Amino acid sequence: MVGYIEKETEMGGSLQVVLTALFMICVWAGSTTFLVRAEDPYVYYTWNVTFGTLSPLGVPQKCILINGEFPGPNINCSSNNNIVINVFNNLDEPLLLTWNGIQQRKNSWMEGMPGTNCPIQPRENFTYHYQVKDQIGSYFYFPTLGMQRAAGGFGGLRVHSRNLIPVPFDPPEDDYTVLIGDWFKKSHTVLKQKLDSGHSFGRPDGVQINGKSEDNEPLFTMKPNSTYRYRICNVGIKSSLNFRIQGHIMKLVEVEGSHTVQNVYNSLDVHLGQCYSVLVTADQEPKDYYLLASTRFLKKTFTAKRIVRYTNSKGAPPSPKLPEPPTGWVWSLNQFRSFRWNLTASAARPNPQGSYHYGFINITRTIKIVNSASTVHGKLRYAINGISHTDPPTPLKLAEYFGVADQAFKYNSMVDDPPREKLEKIETLPNVLNVTFRTFVEIVFENREKVIQSWHLNGYSFFAVAMEPGRWKPEKRENYNLLDAVSRNTIQVFPGSWTAILLTFDNAGMWNVRSEILERSYLGQQLYISVLSPALSLRDEYNIPDISKLCGIVKDLPKPKLYTI
Repeated sequence: MVGYIEKETEMGGSLQVVLTALFMICVWAGSTTFLVRAEDPYVYYTWNVTFGTLSPLGVPQKCILINGEFPGPNINCSSNNNIVINVFNNLDEPLLLTWNGIQQRKNSWMEGMPGTNCPIQPRENFTYHYQVKDQIGSYFYFPTLGMQRAAGGFGGLRVHSRNLIPVPFDPPEDDYTVLIGDWFKKSHTVLKQKLDSGHSFGRPDGVQINGKSEDNEPLFTMKPNSTYRYRICNVGIKSSLNFRIQGHIMKLVEVEGSHTVQNVYNSLDVHLGQCYSVLVTADQEPKDYYLLASTRFLKKTFTAKRIVRYTNSKGAPPSPKLPEPPTGWVWSLNQFRSFRWNLTASAARPNPQGSYHYGFINITRTIKIVNSASTVHGKLRYAINGISHTDPPTPLKLAEYFGVADQAFKYNSMVDDPPREKLEKIETLPNVLNVTFRTFVEIVFENREKVIQSWHLNGYSFFAVAMEPGRWKPEKRENYNLLDAVSRNTIQVFPGSWTAILLTFDNAGMWNVRSEILERSYLGQQLYISVLSPALSLRDEYNIPDISKLCGIVKDLPKPKLYTI
């Protein structure tokens, strides 16, 4: 699905989409801020974002819809396509959308995070324009302001390989997106009020699969003896989930943009923010079967059930005997260790070219990230290395670009290896870390708490080289997988354990590192990494797009001198 104009019926129909497309071509063609090779196709969407009343857990509640859909529309594109999405905010509150896992090469202007973009105000629109440069794989998008993700507004994002690039499996009969996540019956505004009052919002009320906890109608159908691709993403806000398909095995073929060694699994633990792609063959008795998603590591297990139906089924219902999810996190740790990168597959490689020989690159810096929970002025806060992040009124990237960073935040308040006393007393301020452009860095996530963590890094993929119980020490590098660790963007850290990742910071911009547990990131467990190119050149970073919204202290400032080649 390359280079087409998405036909829409909302907000004026296909005519508006065409007009939007023509307008955007004119704007970007006349701008020096975004250089795209002429041969890379464009894919256009127009989205109308509204509230609507739905019942994911059987209780009517306010949800965020995109073009009347929940989950939102799938984005279908191919590697190197340019994606243009005109978003009309018809909510009664500001909105931003981010593209989980899309690296936004040289273009953190389109990240859609509070640290990079001014919000789209109610009754206004904004056009996101980004390129899925050198990427393939399974991703998703979601709203980033407040607790909006708890109300929906998320959808799948598929990046297909280009036609001439071999894929290490035969084309499937069809390609299905499965968005699983925990769900709360309380509205996103009530959940936000709970956090603002200084309290956790507790455990979820259930689990949804593509917007429902269960349904008598089939979610998907399968032809007998045909093979299907299922792209499974955990879009929830608090819980790890186990996914399985009753009576069927799953062959893992891709994790967050990397083709994997094709091991088979009866079930998969999908932690918050993670995406897995599996092949499933319809080789069982022709009837209905359940897709199942169950919470993990909670005292009470919640399970969602949706139906997949064989096309030649004679109406036989699914068996009431459901496969149970695994117990304990050691099972999940061992599953992680079974994932291996498929080094023989042809696909987009991580940037910079050659970094897949990551085991031979010298580490220039080690950053330890230690999560913690405490109270500030009697209210719950979460922190990284003793710093609990707050978003200033001016997005960090804008303040930096306009040369007024010193008026909005301070760099490097967080230390790389925090002493114990630093962790015990939490400071609340914007948390921005400088990392030198094109350095090869080791990040160690250390979880000294009793709950599992899940971490995401915007703008990059990284090599998840090790995951072990206990505290990290330099000698632990002897246990690193320096050959075929999977390149990905989200990784879990088990209680009382650590996880190490390696990457080259070659993508200039302002990039968010966050807990995927929404109450934790909202209450401070996140930071931004500023990667500046000393050359100030278009080779390394695009100029601010002409269509960018300005706010805060930069609203009326003249634009800085443009970067050039």
